Amino acid sequence: MSVDTPRRIVLLRHAKAEWSQDSDHERPLAERGRKDAPVAGRKLVDSGIDLDLALCSTAARTRETWKLAVHEMPHRPRTVYEERLYEASLGELIALINEIPDDVHDLLVIGHNPGMHAVADALSESAEGDALTRMTRGGFPTAAFAVVEFTGSWKGVEHGVGRLVEYWTPND
Repeated sequence: MSVDTPRRIVLLRHAKAEWSQDSDHERPLAERGRKDAPVAGRKLVDSGIDLDLALCSTAARTRETWKLAVHEMPHRPRTVYEERLYEASLGELIALINEIPDDVHDLLVIGHNPGMHAVADALSESAEGDALTRMTRGGFPTAAFAVVEFTGSWKGVEHGVGRLVEYWTPND
């Protein structure tokens, strides 16, 4: 695959989690989260994105979100559970994306806010339609995802490199 072939990064925030006595890392999904995660998975399938790799935070709520979302997909992409996604800063998230091998075309990152919103915003120099306005105005609620398209190597992913081509929330 040429580095000139458009690539996509899908940034999925975990679904709604319970507030519990457990550590933050071990918080499970709430009932609403268990309903929204499969809907997000179906919406990803409907958008025609054929994921090559999923990077998922090791937090319980992200793992559960991914388990419910991927069940809706025709095939499961290779999945890597990545500890560094939990509580990652914008710079740390971009550094993780820069490590992706160039044989990956479409990447899914299942993580947390404020990171997912920050990456979508930072990478998107432009947007299709009102996607950027909706994302800016509505924030990045649980189970929301953004799709950023760019051309080039994963090593070249940096601020303003892409175009926000889709933004979806469970309330859409």
